[in-house]
Amino acid sequence: MDVTNLQAVPAFITKDGSEIRELLAHRNSSICNQSLAEARIAPGASTQEHYHKQTEEIYYITHGKGRMRIENESREVQVGDSIAIPPGKRHKLWNTGSEVLRLLCCCAPAYEHDDTVLTEE
Repeated sequence: MDVTNLQAVPAFITKDGSEIRELLAHRNSSICNQSLAEARIAPGASTQEHYHKQTEEIYYITHGKGRMRIENESREVQVGDSIAIPPGKRHKLWNTGSEVLRLLCCCAPAYEHDDTVLTEE
C-alpha cells in the first residue's frame, strides 16, 4: 500500500516555475499512468505560460485565489474550483491573493519536465 504524507515529500521547482511536492507518481509509488502533486505559488507570483505535449491536467484549488488563463480565456479561481487543462493548451496561473496559492495537480500521463513547452520567457 502506498501512502504518502505531504509533509514528508521534498519540494522541487518545475520547468514553469511552480514549487511542487509530488505525492504519488511512478517515481515514488506503484502508480504508473498519472501523478498527483501539490503546487504552491507565492503571493504576486505566477507560473510561466506553457503547455504539455501529451499530458492532460486537472487543477484543484485548496488555498488562496488566483487568475487562470487557458489559451485566450481568463477566469478568477478560488478554493474549491477545479480546472481542466487539455494537452496542447497554453496555460498560466497567477496568485492574485495575499496568501500562498496551493492546488492539487493531477497529470495523466505523469508530469515530466520533457513534456513541458515554455511559451514565454
